[in-house]
Amino acid sequence: MELLTPGIGLIFWQLLIFLIVFFILRSLAWKPIMGALKAREAMIGDSLKAAENAKEEMAQIKADNEYLLQEAREEREKMLSEALKTANDIKEEAKAETSKISEKMISDAKVTIENEKKAALAEVRTLVGELSLEIAEKILKEKLGDEKSQKALVDKFLKDVKVN
Repeated sequence: MELLTPGIGLIFWQLLIFLIVFFILRSLAWKPIMGALKAREAMIGDSLKAAENAKEEMAQIKADNEYLLQEAREEREKMLSEALKTANDIKEEAKAETSKISEKMISDAKVTIENEKKAALAEVRTLVGELSLEIAEKILKEKLGDEKSQKALVDKFLKDVKVN
C-alpha cells in the first residue's frame, strides 16, 4: 500500500522542491512572461483601436467620396444643361440671323427687279417714241411729198391758230 499512499517525507520534499521552483520561476520567468503577455495584450488592444479608427476613417472617406461623387454628378448635369441651353440659344440666333439675311436678300431682289422693270419700261418707251417718230416722219413725207398738200396743211394750221 505504500505505493498507493506516498510517505510524508516524499510529500515534504516534493512540496519543498515545488516551492523552490515556483519562487525561481516567479522571480525569473513569471515577471518577463507576464510583462510580455501584458505588452502583447496592450499591442492587441492598440491594434484593435487602430483597426476601429481605420474602419471609421474608411467609413468617413467613403461618405466623403459619395458626397464628392454626388457633387460631380450635379456639376455634370449643370454643365450639360448649360451646354444644351447654349446650343439652343446659338441655334435660335442662327435661325434669326438666317431669317434676317433671307428677308434682306428678298428685299434686295425685289428692288433689283423693280429697277430692272423701270429700266425696261423706259427703254420700251424710248423705242416706242423713236418708232412713232420714224412712222410719223414716213407718213409726213408721203403726205407732204408734193407742194399742194404742203400748202393745204399750212392753210389748215393757220385757220386753227387764233390771232390775238
